[in-house]
Amino acid sequence: MIETIGIDGAWNRGPQLAVMKPILPALVSLLIAGPAAANPDLANSLITDAATHSTPALLKRPAAMTTDSPYLAANDAPILPFEISVADADIEDLKRRLGNTRWPDQIAGTSWEYGTDVSYLRELVDYWQNEFDWKKQELELNQFDQFKTEIDGLELHFIHQRSSNADAIPLLMVHGWPGSISEFSKIIGPLTDPGNHSGDITDSFHIVAPSLPGFGFSGKPQQPGFNPEKIAHILAALMEKIGYQRYAIAGGDWGAIINRHLANHYPERLIGLHSNMILASAPADEETRNAVTAAERQSRAARGAFMQNERAYQLIQGTKPQSLGYGLNDSPAGLAAWIVEKFHAWTDMPQGSDGYLDNHFTKDELLTNISIYWFTETITSSTRIYYENSKTPVEKPMAYINVPTGAAIFPAEIFITPKAWAEASYDLRHWTVMSEGGHFAALEKPQLYLEDLREFFRLLR
Repeated sequence: MIETIGIDGAWNRGPQLAVMKPILPALVSLLIAGPAAANPDLANSLITDAATHSTPALLKRPAAMTTDSPYLAANDAPILPFEISVADADIEDLKRRLGNTRWPDQIAGTSWEYGTDVSYLRELVDYWQNEFDWKKQELELNQFDQFKTEIDGLELHFIHQRSSNADAIPLLMVHGWPGSISEFSKIIGPLTDPGNHSGDITDSFHIVAPSLPGFGFSGKPQQPGFNPEKIAHILAALMEKIGYQRYAIAGGDWGAIINRHLANHYPERLIGLHSNMILASAPADEETRNAVTAAERQSRAARGAFMQNERAYQLIQGTKPQSLGYGLNDSPAGLAAWIVEKFHAWTDMPQGSDGYLDNHFTKDELLTNISIYWFTETITSSTRIYYENSKTPVEKPMAYINVPTGAAIFPAEIFITPKAWAEASYDLRHWTVMSEGGHFAALEKPQLYLEDLREFFRLLR
């Protein structure tokens, strides 16, 4: 069970929130006064400091901002502080289930060819049961300022970590599947407070990192239709509700797809778009379509051939996610096997028995992400995004993205798009071909990813 910390329960959750208690009357007044009470310059985001931890309180949409979003119109739901808190009973239940795992057989002499290697999974499950400290990871995640609100009838969870630099760029960071907000845990500090992370204060960002609908600590959609386009509308409404009239966006996997829809619908709101999985169809113009370098052609062919044996999950999740969910929601070992297989396949490392995942991620990093899916019971609802993407008609066909765009191309990404194709589909200003790294860039190669974000957005400051 995940506990939402509301106004009445927040004060006993540590000094960070306790210091807000004296200003409760002001917060309540702000909460009930409606949009007209809020300051367009976000002066209403009451900041209290406890040691080095700052907690922005209830934020309201600025009165001066007019909404064109049907997802936000007449939505006066408050934004409430949130803290992750998993009950001890749920942790004990997880350990009991792990201890009762009924292991499948594996053909002798094989490793990852048929799916997740049983020897590695036994190692991971043993660590999860006997050494992994969820409460420590919970504390790490709770160092970030977190909130919940409601948009389009759905509870939405998000990190909102503001920089002390008034000139910081608001940056919406969007994760994918099988990821979560924990993917960004290594880069939020350097992005919001570069001065204390060997960076330049002028490279500061205000970070908004939501849990996607049906993922993590956000609500689970109860109706069909939550495809990437609809989620893009919801995230645009979230940024408007917080009070950011213009902002930047970044992400990979579904985050890259959602952000492309967001840019397709709301280009005027965006400072820039950064993608570490940029997608573009083959251009209609034959000359542009054929303007693919030899290196791009080779890389694209190699990744395409590799992914031929890696797409089964897309077909299952895109057609029968509910059937899959019965197993994954009931068995933590099964859930770990399903997710860790993707981390193994999509990381820049030797495949098969020659590659060891722990050389690229710690077990704590892998299990924190998996545990979020387990404790929130969102593996089924998260996989439905594949179904909705294929079954829900698109409202607005994808057009040229008239938003300054930067791309980071990691060699072990699951899709490789030629630069000429990206230039035909986006206002491309920045293009970096990385020498190493894979799909989960912010977690696998945080420094490379961080520097590319900074370099691109310097062009737009």
